[in-house]
Amino acid sequence: MKTIYNSIREEVEKHLKVRNSVLGNVSEWKRSHYIILSEIIKDELSGSEELKGGKKFEIGNTISHVTLQRFFENDYQDKTHNDLRFLKTLDKICIFLGYRDLNDYIQSVKLKNKEKELGNDLEFLTKMVYNYCATAFEFYKHFPAHKPDFFKELVFDDSPFLERTSQFSKELCDRDFQLVTKKNRSNYEVFDIHLVTDEPDKKILETQEFWNLLFKVGETGEEHFVNQLNTQIYFIRKIDNVWKIWDNYNPDAGRLNRKVETDK
Repeated sequence: MKTIYNSIREEVEKHLKVRNSVLGNVSEWKRSHYIILSEIIKDELSGSEELKGGKKFEIGNTISHVTLQRFFENDYQDKTHNDLRFLKTLDKICIFLGYRDLNDYIQSVKLKNKEKELGNDLEFLTKMVYNYCATAFEFYKHFPAHKPDFFKELVFDDSPFLERTSQFSKELCDRDFQLVTKKNRSNYEVFDIHLVTDEPDKKILETQEFWNLLFKVGETGEEHFVNQLNTQIYFIRKIDNVWKIWDNYNPDAGRLNRKVETDK
């Protein structure tokens, strides 16, 4: 509850009626300022729809300046919210802020926090996908040297994704494939990332990706193109409190390997 107290205090200070009063120009409130705040809250509550009928007689529509000063200046502990009088005061302050009561305010804060967490999660996961694609492109640049350790920070060691990627890339490295990057001959773009599944230990992201890669074979100079726009799906898991990529659905995975085999 302590964070709720702080949140309520901050919202009262930001309230339009408060900011547009003398209180909005004072850095530290004294007794006289709490008297003004008490009057502002009284005026607002007197016209509140929430306090029409029986609720007005149940909790009242005023808060004394002494109670307000105590609320703003005391460092309340968790047990405080068991005091019925204190709960009624919080109900009235929350109604002043535009909510039905304290519980409505708490639920609203929880929803906002959840939305914020979801936004932060999506930002983190999106960054992970971008980092993976950048790492994959760097990985190709080192061909024919095969360096799957590049993916260590992003992909789980025992994941099917890493095993599959290592197999396909090792075959190309063994054939002396080299990525051509001069004059931007090879490039990629990732866009339109969105969250498909959001579970505590598993997230699924869908992306649109365009890969334009030109490989040449070392001895013969033979060229092989990868030019594809597709939808990819990343399965990201949390294991031992660490988030990494576990698997990926790429409809074009291994296409170059199969093409090389066909051309032989």
